[in-house]
Amino acid sequence: MLIRFNVRNFLSFASTFTGQTEEFSMIPGKVRSKRDHLYEDSKLKLLKFAAIYGANAAGKSNLVKAIDFAKSTVVKGLSEGSADKYCKSKKENKDSKSYFEFEIKIDDNIYAYGFELILSLGKFTSEWLVELIDSEHEKTIFSRDIENKTFEIGGQLREKGLIDKLQVYLEDTRSDDSVLFLTMMNQNKKDLYKQYPSANVMIKVFNWIKYQLDINYPDSPISNYSYMANPENVREICRIISAFGTGIKNFELVDVSPEKLLSKLPDFVRKDIMSNISSDVKELKKSKMKKEVGFVMRTNKDFFILKVDREENVECKTIQFSHNNINTLFTLSEESDGTIRLLDLLEILLAGNNKTYVVDELDRCLHPSLTYKFVDTFLEEAAKKNIQLIVTTHESRLMDFDLLRRDEIWFVDKKSNGETDIYSLEEYNERFDKKIDKAYLDGRYGGVPIFSSVFPVKGE
Repeated sequence: MLIRFNVRNFLSFASTFTGQTEEFSMIPGKVRSKRDHLYEDSKLKLLKFAAIYGANAAGKSNLVKAIDFAKSTVVKGLSEGSADKYCKSKKENKDSKSYFEFEIKIDDNIYAYGFELILSLGKFTSEWLVELIDSEHEKTIFSRDIENKTFEIGGQLREKGLIDKLQVYLEDTRSDDSVLFLTMMNQNKKDLYKQYPSANVMIKVFNWIKYQLDINYPDSPISNYSYMANPENVREICRIISAFGTGIKNFELVDVSPEKLLSKLPDFVRKDIMSNISSDVKELKKSKMKKEVGFVMRTNKDFFILKVDREENVECKTIQFSHNNINTLFTLSEESDGTIRLLDLLEILLAGNNKTYVVDELDRCLHPSLTYKFVDTFLEEAAKKNIQLIVTTHESRLMDFDLLRRDEIWFVDKKSNGETDIYSLEEYNERFDKKIDKAYLDGRYGGVPIFSSVFPVKGE
């Protein structure tokens, strides 16, 4: 689960000479109500939901992009175009270090993993992985001072034999400022982890970032709908869809021609799919356990499942929906944008433990009442499992103390120099009877647009 995320000198998040970062935190404040909104164990308490508000261009999406950039850099390495993503409020930021750090809970342990780099040069300057024992004690697992070409190995990585191997890997990166050690240690190292299980901490942290942190933008599908292909989910899915008033009462997986599906795809996509099928079928024939392999494909308004058995028979299905009092089936492309958005979001309600979802513009295409109902339903589900949802939104109706705790409400505000501040409503310590949405729209907490004349009237 996510505890904190810190960023500096990225997009509208400024660089400072004091080393201060902008921090987003899921650590609860002093609120005593709605304790079922919290994850709690002997070490810490964490919020399971946060809503981030702010005017257009204030920096809400930049926070999502910062989290996504940090994730992508760990998983894939630096992307094209990253050299220009430093904060441009000051000229000197171009040559200043950018900072990214995740503080996360995995199993019963708390880790801080982060890195610094000079974006304009594409050079990492430091990297660290630390286990946080308590508020006063921490244990370095590894750290790299890339500028000074030094490194440290600690904690469980100091096992005899393992430390020697890790020192060799670190020596390889001593003068390489273009790669992260955590990334390198999750590439073709299976034999090492089998021999030294104590090194698995690097797999755990990497896999949390890659698989448990799920980041979603408004113009891309959140889900591939693969959960709908699981018969065990059907009843629960229908219950949830019906509760949201979409008019959908059921859905079916309907056969379609594989040839017809493949003919609609661009050549490079079709070739890629056929290559994957061929490779997986070869593995299938070697396996004694599997009977078939499956592929899920999703576009903005289409959904398909391809299944291939040992004899290379291909089955293709798509999803269609039935509505109240209408004796026909509708394809996904015939549903409204709001219904499709809701179907995307269903994955969050059906997800298992330990997932952290970040959704930019949760309320996109949704009626205000439906957005409220979705958040309310998520909080009900989250009370039963360890899952987090962090959203950006303009929907002020969520600012309701009957729905949320004040520490679940965050704001971003852009200063006159273009830099973004992020802060929690908890800092304002508002009364529980206060109309928070009205106060927000009145500008009480910042994060709202300030208008000048749009069409000034010129005199005669």
